Amino acid sequence: MSSLKEIKSRIASVRSTQKITSAMRMVASAKLHHTQGMTEAFLRYKDELEKIVKTLSHNGEGDHLDGSLNDGGDVRQDKEGLKSILLIPVSSNSGLCGAFNSNIAKATMQRIQELESQGKKVRLLPIGKKIAHELKKVGKDFHANFVELLDKIEKSNNFTDVSTLVEQACEWQQNNEIDSVEFLYHHFKSMGSQVIQVDQLNMSPNDNVDENLQLSTFNFQPSSYLTEPSHEELLQSLFPRLQNAQVYGILLDSLTSEHAARMLAMQTADDNANDLLKELTLLYNKTRQQAITNELIDIMSGKIGQN
Repeated sequence: MSSLKEIKSRIASVRSTQKITSAMRMVASAKLHHTQGMTEAFLRYKDELEKIVKTLSHNGEGDHLDGSLNDGGDVRQDKEGLKSILLIPVSSNSGLCGAFNSNIAKATMQRIQELESQGKKVRLLPIGKKIAHELKKVGKDFHANFVELLDKIEKSNNFTDVSTLVEQACEWQQNNEIDSVEFLYHHFKSMGSQVIQVDQLNMSPNDNVDENLQLSTFNFQPSSYLTEPSHEELLQSLFPRLQNAQVYGILLDSLTSEHAARMLAMQTADDNANDLLKELTLLYNKTRQQAITNELIDIMSGKIGQN
């Protein structure tokens, strides 16, 4: 049986750890509410922008626009003709968020195998230190320019770095280095549920949705806009903004999921610490009572021996 000193030391250690997990839970809760507010406000802007772009692209004047709407790149191929995919898995930069990062790593490896089995070349661009570490550990080559993008977004809250990522993807597409872009990330459904989702970045206003992927869909009512300048020029200006908004929304979704997962993990750790403290306190009291009983027996035995 452990000594009283050892048990007391363990109780102090658990209480000290519990203070850390409790503080981390509160921090994660504050960050979660912040990112939820950002996401809700941003989605209103993104939804309206989607409606406008989709309506303009179906008006007829924008149907001949190029794939990236930047420098006259080729129109994208049909989904079956895609040969090169830019896969962008999104993880967190730090741990202590349960199975959040391990699930992303597992899903990324499965997606790579799936695409390669279809004869497609996969180019990797991870966002998040944890997934970059996993890819490096298994010997996968990747572009490391945007690994810390989530930190920059959470601190600066602007499109600058997101725009750079979209421009890089469009440049690769124009140079025929990639055919499409896929994001693999956690989608926030509720406090206790964050699901892995795959979204494709729209490289053209007329992209067809792949029914095999859980892609965000456009919900719009057909309407007729009187525009100045022309529909084509307006799309030329608005579509890159929609691409930035799509990527920014994905990253906000992943951040929200990360904070929810960390909050849940710290709450679980806090509950486990309470259960362990109860067990250790009970063990301490039993051991202390046993020690007192043994001392009393020794005293009584000595007294009897003297008689």
